[in-house]
Amino acid sequence: MEALLSAFASRSLKPSTLLQTLCDAIETTRDGQEAVLRPVAGAEEAARESDRRWASGAPRPLEGIPFGVKDIIDVAGTMVTSGSLLTGVRIAPADAPVVAALRAQGAIPFAMTATTEFACGSPHNPRFGAVTNPWDRTRWTGGSSTGSGAALAARLMPLALGTDTGGSIRVPSCWCGTTGLKPSRELVSRNGVAPLSWTLDHVGPMARSARDIARVLPFMAPSTDPQLVEACADVLVEASVAGMRIGIPTTWFTERVDAAVLANWQGALAALENLGCELVTLPPLDIEPWHNAGWVILQSELATLHSPQLDRETHFDQGLLHRLRNGLAYSAVDYGQALQARIAALDAFLDVMADLDAIVTPGLGGEAGRLDDLTVEVDGVPHAFQTVISRNTMIFDVTGLPALMLPSGLGRQGLPTGLQIVGKPGADATCLRLGAAFQAVTQFHLAAPAEVPA
Repeated sequence: MEALLSAFASRSLKPSTLLQTLCDAIETTRDGQEAVLRPVAGAEEAARESDRRWASGAPRPLEGIPFGVKDIIDVAGTMVTSGSLLTGVRIAPADAPVVAALRAQGAIPFAMTATTEFACGSPHNPRFGAVTNPWDRTRWTGGSSTGSGAALAARLMPLALGTDTGGSIRVPSCWCGTTGLKPSRELVSRNGVAPLSWTLDHVGPMARSARDIARVLPFMAPSTDPQLVEACADVLVEASVAGMRIGIPTTWFTERVDAAVLANWQGALAALENLGCELVTLPPLDIEPWHNAGWVILQSELATLHSPQLDRETHFDQGLLHRLRNGLAYSAVDYGQALQARIAALDAFLDVMADLDAIVTPGLGGEAGRLDDLTVEVDGVPHAFQTVISRNTMIFDVTGLPALMLPSGLGRQGLPTGLQIVGKPGADATCLRLGAAFQAVTQFHLAAPAEVPA
Protein backbone atom coordinates (compact mmCIF):
# COMPACT_ATOMS: atom_id res chain seq x y z
CA MET A 1 0.00 0.00 0.00
CA GLU A 2 2.87 2.33 0.84
CA ALA A 3 4.40 1.67 -2.58
CA LEU A 4 1.08 2.44 -4.28
CA LEU A 5 0.68 5.77 -2.50
CA SER A 6 4.27 6.66 -3.40
CA ALA A 7 3.63 5.76 -7.03
CA PHE A 8 0.49 7.90 -7.08
CA ALA A 9 2.43 10.81 -5.54
CA SER A 10 5.25 10.55 -8.10
CA ARG A 11 2.73 10.31 -10.97
CA SER A 12 4.28 7.01 -12.10
CA LEU A 13 0.89 5.32 -11.58
CA LYS A 14 -2.66 6.61 -11.67
CA PRO A 15 -5.39 5.18 -9.43
CA SER A 16 -7.57 4.64 -12.52
CA THR A 17 -4.80 2.62 -14.17
CA LEU A 18 -4.33 0.47 -11.07
CA LEU A 19 -8.07 -0.11 -10.80
CA GLN A 20 -8.30 -1.24 -14.41
CA THR A 21 -5.33 -3.57 -14.00
CA LEU A 22 -6.90 -5.21 -10.95
CA CYS A 23 -10.31 -5.52 -12.63
CA ASP A 24 -8.70 -7.13 -15.68
CA ALA A 25 -6.90 -9.63 -13.42
CA ILE A 26 -10.13 -10.43 -11.60
CA GLU A 27 -11.93 -11.10 -14.89
CA THR A 28 -9.20 -13.32 -16.34
CA THR A 29 -7.99 -15.45 -13.43
CA ARG A 30 -9.47 -18.34 -11.50
CA ASP A 31 -8.72 -16.56 -8.24
CA GLY A 32 -10.62 -13.52 -9.44
CA GLN A 33 -13.64 -15.53 -10.55
CA GLU A 34 -13.85 -17.41 -7.25
CA ALA A 35 -12.88 -14.72 -4.76
CA VAL A 36 -14.71 -11.75 -6.26
CA LEU A 37 -18.47 -11.99 -6.75
CA ARG A 38 -19.22 -8.70 -8.48
CA PRO A 39 -17.87 -5.17 -9.05
CA VAL A 40 -18.94 -2.20 -6.97
CA ALA A 41 -20.95 0.51 -8.67
CA GLY A 42 -19.12 3.81 -9.20
CA ALA A 43 -15.56 2.57 -8.66
CA GLU A 44 -14.31 3.87 -12.03
CA GLU A 45 -15.68 7.35 -11.36
CA ALA A 46 -14.10 7.35 -7.89
CA ALA A 47 -10.74 6.37 -9.40
CA ARG A 48 -10.92 9.27 -11.87
CA GLU A 49 -11.65 11.60 -8.96
CA SER A 50 -8.55 10.24 -7.22
CA ASP A 51 -6.54 10.90 -10.39
CA ARG A 52 -7.68 14.53 -10.25
CA ARG A 53 -6.90 14.91 -6.56
CA TRP A 54 -3.35 13.59 -6.96
CA ALA A 55 -2.81 15.82 -9.99
CA SER A 56 -4.03 18.91 -8.12
CA GLY A 57 -1.98 18.16 -4.99
CA ALA A 58 -5.00 17.55 -2.77
CA PRO A 59 -5.00 13.80 -2.01
CA ARG A 60 -6.70 12.38 1.05
CA PRO A 61 -4.74 9.92 3.26
CA LEU A 62 -5.87 6.78 1.36
CA GLU A 63 -6.42 8.43 -2.00
CA GLY A 64 -6.94 5.90 -4.79
CA ILE A 65 -6.41 2.72 -2.75
CA PRO A 66 -8.88 0.07 -4.01
CA PHE A 67 -10.37 -2.28 -1.46
CA GLY A 68 -12.56 -5.36 -1.45
CA VAL A 69 -15.66 -5.69 0.72
CA LYS A 70 -16.93 -8.94 2.18
CA ASP A 71 -20.38 -9.73 0.81
CA ILE A 72 -22.13 -9.15 4.14
CA ILE A 73 -21.10 -5.47 4.37
CA ASP A 74 -23.27 -2.88 2.67
CA VAL A 75 -21.93 -0.77 -0.19
CA ALA A 76 -24.38 1.76 -1.58
CA GLY A 77 -26.03 0.78 -4.88
CA THR A 78 -24.36 -2.64 -4.92
CA MET A 79 -25.89 -6.10 -4.56
CA VAL A 80 -25.05 -7.62 -1.18
CA THR A 81 -26.18 -11.23 -0.73
CA SER A 82 -24.44 -12.59 2.40
CA GLY A 83 -23.59 -15.60 0.23
CA SER A 84 -27.14 -16.90 0.58
CA LEU A 85 -29.86 -18.14 -1.72
CA LEU A 86 -32.35 -16.55 0.67
CA THR A 87 -31.32 -12.95 0.01
CA GLY A 88 -32.13 -12.82 -3.71
CA VAL A 89 -31.12 -9.60 -5.44
CA ARG A 90 -30.68 -7.20 -2.54
CA ILE A 91 -29.26 -3.75 -3.34
CA ALA A 92 -27.71 -1.97 -0.38
CA PRO A 93 -29.37 1.41 0.23
CA ALA A 94 -26.28 3.04 1.75
CA ASP A 95 -22.67 2.40 2.70
CA ALA A 96 -21.98 0.69 6.01
CA PRO A 97 -20.18 3.22 8.24
CA VAL A 98 -16.86 1.40 7.85
CA VAL A 99 -17.12 1.65 4.05
CA ALA A 100 -18.18 5.28 4.25
CA ALA A 101 -15.27 6.07 6.57
CA LEU A 102 -12.70 4.58 4.19
CA ARG A 103 -14.38 6.21 1.20
CA ALA A 104 -14.13 9.60 2.94
CA GLN A 105 -10.35 9.18 3.10
CA GLY A 106 -10.07 8.47 -0.63
CA ALA A 107 -10.11 4.66 -0.61
CA ILE A 108 -12.24 3.05 -3.32
CA PRO A 109 -14.56 0.08 -2.70
CA PHE A 110 -14.39 -1.79 -6.00
CA ALA A 111 -15.17 -5.49 -5.48
CA MET A 112 -17.50 -7.61 -3.36
CA THR A 113 -15.64 -10.62 -2.03
CA ALA A 114 -17.00 -14.09 -1.36
CA THR A 115 -18.17 -15.34 2.02
CA THR A 116 -19.68 -18.48 3.42
CA GLU A 117 -23.45 -18.14 3.93
CA PHE A 118 -24.16 -15.41 6.49
CA ALA A 119 -20.49 -15.81 7.48
CA CYS A 120 -21.33 -19.17 9.07
CA GLY A 121 -21.77 -21.78 6.33
CA SER A 122 -19.61 -24.54 4.92
CA PRO A 123 -16.73 -24.09 2.42
CA HIS A 124 -18.97 -25.27 -0.44
CA ASN A 125 -21.28 -22.28 -0.71
CA PRO A 126 -24.59 -23.30 -2.33
CA ARG A 127 -24.99 -20.03 -4.24
CA PHE A 128 -21.47 -19.25 -5.44
CA GLY A 129 -19.35 -22.35 -4.85
CA ALA A 130 -16.10 -22.85 -2.97
CA VAL A 131 -13.15 -20.45 -2.95
CA THR A 132 -10.02 -22.51 -3.44
CA ASN A 133 -6.71 -21.53 -1.89
CA PRO A 134 -4.30 -19.83 -4.33
CA TRP A 135 -1.46 -21.81 -2.74
CA ASP A 136 -3.09 -25.19 -3.45
CA ARG A 137 -6.35 -25.69 -5.36
CA THR A 138 -7.26 -28.76 -3.31
CA ARG A 139 -7.28 -26.66 -0.13
CA TRP A 140 -9.64 -24.10 1.35
CA THR A 141 -8.87 -20.46 1.99
CA GLY A 142 -10.49 -20.64 5.39
CA GLY A 143 -13.64 -18.80 6.33
CA SER A 144 -15.71 -16.99 6.52
CA SER A 145 -13.89 -14.10 4.83
CA THR A 146 -12.99 -16.50 2.05
CA GLY A 147 -12.83 -14.13 -0.89
CA SER A 148 -10.95 -11.40 0.95
CA GLY A 149 -8.20 -13.82 1.98
CA ALA A 150 -7.85 -15.41 -1.45
CA ALA A 151 -7.95 -12.10 -3.33
CA LEU A 152 -5.21 -10.64 -1.16
CA ALA A 153 -3.01 -13.72 -1.59
CA ALA A 154 -3.56 -13.59 -5.36
CA ARG A 155 -2.58 -9.89 -5.43
CA LEU A 156 -5.98 -8.85 -6.76
CA MET A 157 -6.32 -6.06 -4.20
CA PRO A 158 -4.12 -4.39 -1.58
CA LEU A 159 -6.82 -4.15 1.11
CA ALA A 160 -10.05 -5.91 2.00
CA LEU A 161 -12.68 -5.82 4.71
CA GLY A 162 -13.59 -8.96 6.61
CA THR A 163 -15.60 -9.90 9.66
CA ASP A 164 -14.62 -12.13 12.56
CA THR A 165 -16.99 -13.96 14.92
CA GLY A 166 -14.98 -17.09 15.67
CA GLY A 167 -11.88 -16.38 13.61
CA SER A 168 -13.20 -15.37 10.20
CA ILE A 169 -10.59 -12.68 9.50
CA ARG A 170 -7.69 -14.56 11.07
CA VAL A 171 -8.36 -18.03 9.62
CA PRO A 172 -8.10 -17.00 5.94
CA SER A 173 -5.22 -14.66 6.80
CA CYS A 174 -3.36 -17.61 8.28
CA TRP A 175 -4.09 -20.08 5.47
CA CYS A 176 -3.55 -17.58 2.66
CA GLY A 177 -0.30 -16.12 4.02
CA THR A 178 -1.69 -12.60 4.51
CA THR A 179 -2.18 -10.30 7.51
CA GLY A 180 -5.48 -9.60 9.24
CA LEU A 181 -6.62 -7.85 12.40
CA LYS A 182 -9.65 -8.64 14.52
CA PRO A 183 -9.90 -5.28 16.26
CA SER A 184 -10.91 -4.63 19.83
CA ARG A 185 -14.63 -5.12 20.19
CA GLU A 186 -16.66 -2.15 18.94
CA LEU A 187 -13.62 -0.26 17.66
CA VAL A 188 -15.09 -0.54 14.16
CA SER A 189 -18.84 -0.09 13.65
CA ARG A 190 -20.91 -3.18 12.83
CA ASN A 191 -23.80 -1.13 11.46
CA GLY A 192 -24.68 -2.00 7.89
CA VAL A 193 -23.20 -5.48 8.32
CA ALA A 194 -25.38 -8.60 8.26
CA PRO A 195 -25.19 -9.98 11.82
CA LEU A 196 -24.22 -13.52 12.72
CA SER A 197 -23.78 -13.16 16.49
CA TRP A 198 -24.40 -9.64 17.73
CA THR A 199 -22.23 -10.01 20.84
CA LEU A 200 -19.30 -11.69 19.05
CA ASP A 201 -19.15 -10.04 15.60
CA HIS A 202 -16.18 -7.82 14.71
CA VAL A 203 -15.36 -5.94 11.49
CA GLY A 204 -11.72 -5.50 10.55
CA PRO A 205 -9.04 -4.96 7.91
CA MET A 206 -7.19 -7.59 5.91
CA ALA A 207 -4.03 -6.67 4.00
CA ARG A 208 -0.53 -7.90 3.23
CA SER A 209 1.31 -6.40 6.19
CA ALA A 210 0.85 -4.96 9.67
CA ARG A 211 2.06 -1.60 8.34
CA ASP A 212 -0.73 -1.56 5.78
CA ILE A 213 -3.27 -2.21 8.52
CA ALA A 214 -1.74 0.49 10.72
CA ARG A 215 -2.17 2.93 7.82
CA VAL A 216 -5.91 2.26 7.42
CA LEU A 217 -7.16 1.30 10.90
CA PRO A 218 -7.44 4.85 12.31
CA PHE A 219 -9.78 5.77 9.45
CA MET A 220 -12.12 2.79 9.77
CA ALA A 221 -14.19 4.23 12.59
CA PRO A 222 -16.79 6.93 11.86
CA SER A 223 -15.12 9.24 14.41
CA THR A 224 -11.33 9.16 14.42
CA ASP A 225 -9.64 8.44 17.75
CA PRO A 226 -6.58 10.75 18.16
CA GLN A 227 -4.80 8.24 20.39
CA LEU A 228 -5.25 5.47 17.81
CA VAL A 229 -4.02 7.79 15.06
CA GLU A 230 -0.90 8.62 17.05
CA ALA A 231 -0.22 5.00 18.04
CA CYS A 232 -0.60 3.77 14.44
CA ALA A 233 1.63 6.61 13.22
CA ASP A 234 4.30 5.26 15.57
CA VAL A 235 3.98 1.88 13.87
CA LEU A 236 4.66 3.52 10.50
CA VAL A 237 7.89 5.09 11.76
CA GLU A 238 9.02 1.65 12.95
CA ALA A 239 8.97 2.37 16.67
CA SER A 240 11.12 0.02 18.74
CA VAL A 241 9.65 -2.99 20.52
CA ALA A 242 12.61 -3.35 22.88
CA GLY A 243 11.48 -3.94 26.44
CA MET A 244 8.00 -5.14 25.53
CA ARG A 245 6.87 -8.09 27.62
CA ILE A 246 5.21 -10.94 25.72
CA GLY A 247 3.24 -13.78 27.28
CA ILE A 248 3.90 -17.26 25.91
CA PRO A 249 1.22 -19.95 26.37
CA THR A 250 2.08 -23.52 27.31
CA THR A 251 -1.37 -25.10 27.04
CA TRP A 252 -4.42 -25.10 24.69
CA PHE A 253 -2.89 -22.81 22.03
CA THR A 254 0.07 -25.16 21.61
CA GLU A 255 -1.98 -28.35 21.68
CA ARG A 256 -3.40 -29.97 18.51
CA VAL A 257 -0.80 -27.97 16.59
CA ASP A 258 1.48 -29.43 13.93
CA ALA A 259 5.18 -29.60 14.79
CA ALA A 260 6.07 -27.40 11.80
CA VAL A 261 3.60 -24.73 12.96
CA LEU A 262 5.15 -24.85 16.42
CA ALA A 263 8.65 -24.62 14.98
CA ASN A 264 7.72 -21.51 12.99
CA TRP A 265 6.07 -19.99 16.07
CA GLN A 266 9.20 -20.66 18.13
CA GLY A 267 11.30 -19.09 15.38
CA ALA A 268 9.08 -16.01 15.50
CA LEU A 269 9.45 -15.79 19.27
CA ALA A 270 13.21 -15.94 18.87
CA ALA A 271 13.04 -13.10 16.33
CA LEU A 272 10.97 -10.99 18.75
CA GLU A 273 13.41 -11.77 21.55
CA ASN A 274 16.27 -10.63 19.31
CA LEU A 275 14.39 -7.36 18.82
CA GLY A 276 14.52 -6.83 22.57
CA CYS A 277 11.22 -8.30 23.71
CA GLU A 278 11.08 -10.18 27.00
CA LEU A 279 9.34 -13.55 26.82
CA VAL A 280 7.25 -14.49 29.86
CA THR A 281 5.73 -17.95 30.32
CA LEU A 282 2.00 -17.72 31.01
CA PRO A 283 0.37 -19.70 33.80
CA PRO A 284 -1.94 -22.46 32.56
CA LEU A 285 -5.42 -21.25 31.62
CA ASP A 286 -8.42 -23.55 31.26
CA ILE A 287 -9.53 -22.24 27.86
CA GLU A 288 -11.81 -25.12 26.82
CA PRO A 289 -14.96 -24.11 28.76
CA TRP A 290 -14.63 -20.52 27.52
CA HIS A 291 -14.11 -21.73 23.96
CA ASN A 292 -17.21 -23.91 24.25
CA ALA A 293 -19.13 -20.98 25.71
CA GLY A 294 -18.26 -19.00 22.61
CA TRP A 295 -19.92 -21.60 20.42
CA VAL A 296 -23.02 -21.64 22.63
CA ILE A 297 -23.29 -17.85 22.28
CA LEU A 298 -22.64 -17.87 18.53
CA GLN A 299 -25.10 -20.64 17.73
CA SER A 300 -27.79 -19.31 20.08
CA GLU A 301 -27.64 -15.87 18.52
CA LEU A 302 -27.48 -17.36 15.03
CA ALA A 303 -30.67 -19.31 15.77
CA THR A 304 -32.35 -16.18 17.13
CA LEU A 305 -31.61 -14.32 13.92
CA HIS A 306 -32.29 -17.00 11.32
CA SER A 307 -34.73 -19.54 12.79
CA PRO A 308 -37.72 -17.56 11.40
CA GLN A 309 -36.57 -18.69 7.95
CA LEU A 310 -36.56 -22.40 8.77
CA ASP A 311 -39.62 -22.85 6.59
CA ARG A 312 -37.16 -22.37 3.71
CA GLU A 313 -34.50 -24.65 5.16
CA THR A 314 -33.85 -26.38 1.82
CA HIS A 315 -32.25 -23.11 0.69
CA PHE A 316 -29.83 -23.00 3.64
CA ASP A 317 -26.23 -24.12 3.47
CA GLN A 318 -25.98 -27.42 5.36
CA GLY A 319 -23.18 -26.18 7.58
CA LEU A 320 -25.17 -23.15 8.66
CA LEU A 321 -28.31 -25.26 9.13
CA HIS A 322 -26.41 -27.62 11.44
CA ARG A 323 -25.23 -24.73 13.62
CA LEU A 324 -28.67 -23.15 13.59
CA ARG A 325 -30.23 -26.36 14.91
CA ASN A 326 -27.54 -26.58 17.56
CA GLY A 327 -28.53 -23.08 18.64
CA LEU A 328 -32.20 -24.03 18.88
CA ALA A 329 -31.30 -26.89 21.22
CA TYR A 330 -29.72 -24.63 23.85
CA SER A 331 -31.81 -23.36 26.74
CA ALA A 332 -31.93 -19.85 28.13
CA VAL A 333 -29.87 -21.16 31.05
CA ASP A 334 -27.22 -22.49 28.67
CA TYR A 335 -26.99 -19.09 27.00
CA GLY A 336 -26.90 -17.23 30.31
CA GLN A 337 -24.15 -19.47 31.67
CA ALA A 338 -22.15 -18.94 28.48
CA LEU A 339 -22.39 -15.17 28.96
CA GLN A 340 -21.17 -15.59 32.53
CA ALA A 341 -18.26 -17.69 31.30
CA ARG A 342 -17.40 -14.90 28.90
CA ILE A 343 -16.99 -12.45 31.77
CA ALA A 344 -14.78 -14.95 33.60
CA ALA A 345 -12.64 -15.44 30.50
CA LEU A 346 -12.00 -11.73 30.06
CA ASP A 347 -11.21 -11.30 33.75
CA ALA A 348 -8.71 -14.17 33.58
CA PHE A 349 -6.93 -12.76 30.53
CA LEU A 350 -6.79 -9.28 31.99
CA ASP A 351 -5.30 -10.76 35.14
CA VAL A 352 -2.51 -12.68 33.40
CA MET A 353 -1.81 -9.75 31.07
CA ALA A 354 -1.61 -7.17 33.84
CA ASP A 355 2.15 -6.68 33.44
CA LEU A 356 2.40 -7.81 29.81
CA ASP A 357 2.13 -5.91 26.55
CA ALA A 358 0.81 -8.81 24.48
CA ILE A 359 0.41 -12.57 24.15
CA VAL A 360 1.80 -14.42 21.14
CA THR A 361 0.32 -17.77 20.12
CA PRO A 362 0.64 -20.06 17.12
CA GLY A 363 -2.00 -19.38 14.47
CA LEU A 364 -4.08 -22.32 13.27
CA GLY A 365 -2.93 -25.81 14.20
CA GLY A 366 -2.20 -26.91 10.63
CA GLU A 367 -1.78 -25.74 7.07
CA ALA A 368 -4.81 -25.06 4.87
CA GLY A 369 -7.47 -27.75 5.17
CA ARG A 370 -8.58 -30.06 2.39
CA LEU A 371 -11.77 -29.32 0.51
CA ASP A 372 -12.55 -32.94 -0.40
CA ASP A 373 -12.94 -34.26 3.14
CA LEU A 374 -12.92 -31.02 5.23
CA THR A 375 -9.96 -32.03 7.35
CA VAL A 376 -6.81 -30.35 8.64
CA GLU A 377 -3.67 -32.43 8.99
CA VAL A 378 -1.78 -32.18 12.29
CA ASP A 379 1.38 -34.27 12.51
CA GLY A 380 0.07 -36.57 9.79
CA VAL A 381 -3.33 -37.09 11.42
CA PRO A 382 -6.46 -35.63 9.79
CA HIS A 383 -8.78 -33.66 12.08
CA ALA A 384 -12.25 -32.32 11.26
CA PHE A 385 -12.29 -28.60 10.44
CA GLN A 386 -14.44 -27.76 13.44
CA THR A 387 -11.88 -29.15 15.90
CA VAL A 388 -8.98 -27.07 14.57
CA ILE A 389 -10.11 -23.94 12.75
CA SER A 390 -11.45 -21.85 15.64
CA ARG A 391 -9.45 -23.43 18.45
CA ASN A 392 -6.89 -20.62 18.77
CA THR A 393 -9.12 -17.78 17.58
CA MET A 394 -12.61 -18.04 19.11
CA ILE A 395 -11.49 -17.09 22.62
CA PHE A 396 -10.51 -13.60 21.45
CA ASP A 397 -13.94 -13.01 19.95
CA VAL A 398 -15.35 -14.12 23.30
CA THR A 399 -13.12 -11.71 25.23
CA GLY A 400 -13.10 -8.97 22.58
CA LEU A 401 -9.31 -8.59 22.76
CA PRO A 402 -7.54 -7.37 19.60
CA ALA A 403 -5.78 -10.16 17.72
CA LEU A 404 -3.49 -9.90 14.70
CA MET A 405 -2.77 -12.88 12.44
CA LEU A 406 0.31 -12.77 10.25
CA PRO A 407 2.47 -15.29 8.35
CA SER A 408 5.16 -17.17 10.28
CA GLY A 409 6.60 -19.22 7.39
CA LEU A 410 5.69 -22.34 5.45
CA GLY A 411 4.72 -25.71 6.86
CA ARG A 412 5.81 -29.20 5.90
CA GLN A 413 3.51 -29.14 2.84
CA GLY A 414 4.79 -25.78 1.62
CA LEU A 415 1.70 -23.85 2.68
CA PRO A 416 1.54 -20.78 4.95
CA THR A 417 1.46 -21.02 8.73
CA GLY A 418 0.48 -18.24 11.09
CA LEU A 419 1.38 -16.31 14.20
CA GLN A 420 -1.20 -14.56 16.41
CA ILE A 421 -0.45 -11.43 18.45
CA VAL A 422 -3.05 -10.55 21.08
CA GLY A 423 -3.29 -7.26 22.97
CA LYS A 424 -5.20 -5.72 25.84
CA PRO A 425 -8.53 -4.01 25.16
CA GLY A 426 -7.93 -1.01 22.90
CA ALA A 427 -4.27 -1.90 22.36
CA ASP A 428 -4.71 -2.71 18.67
CA ALA A 429 -1.71 -0.57 17.77
CA THR A 430 0.48 -2.61 20.13
CA CYS A 431 -0.37 -5.74 18.13
CA LEU A 432 0.44 -3.89 14.92
CA ARG A 433 3.69 -2.53 16.34
CA LEU A 434 4.90 -6.01 17.23
CA GLY A 435 3.70 -7.39 13.90
CA ALA A 436 5.41 -4.64 11.92
CA ALA A 437 8.66 -5.13 13.84
CA PHE A 438 8.55 -8.87 13.11
CA GLN A 439 7.80 -8.30 9.44
CA ALA A 440 10.63 -5.78 9.18
CA VAL A 441 13.15 -8.54 9.97
CA THR A 442 11.45 -11.39 8.09
CA GLN A 443 9.99 -11.83 4.60
CA PHE A 444 7.21 -14.32 5.18
CA HIS A 445 4.53 -11.72 4.39
CA LEU A 446 6.14 -11.12 0.99
CA ALA A 447 5.78 -14.74 -0.15
CA ALA A 448 3.19 -15.40 -2.85
CA PRO A 449 1.66 -18.53 -4.37
CA ALA A 450 3.73 -19.97 -7.23
CA GLU A 451 1.35 -18.82 -9.97
CA VAL A 452 1.01 -15.30 -8.55
CA PRO A 453 3.59 -12.53 -9.18
CA ALA A 454 5.23 -11.52 -5.88
